[in-house]
Amino acid sequence: MEILVFKTNLTSKSRVRQVGPVLDIHPNIHQWNVDLHDCDKVLRVVTASIAAAEVENLLSTAGYYCEELK
Repeated sequence: MEILVFKTNLTSKSRVRQVGPVLDIHPNIHQWNVDLHDCDKVLRVVTASIAAAEVENLLSTAGYYCEELK
């Protein structure tokens, strides 16, 4: 398992709820969470086999910004 970390523009609980179904349905995402108190609104994704670009694409498709933090 690995943890991918992303900067997002998910600034509220309602925005997090909007992307939840997109992340929940993906078979390679085992767990995820968003830290709304962090200045980067950090999304952490626990996965065994998903590329960061795919997570960025998922959020982009849902209408949100997402960039991997390295």
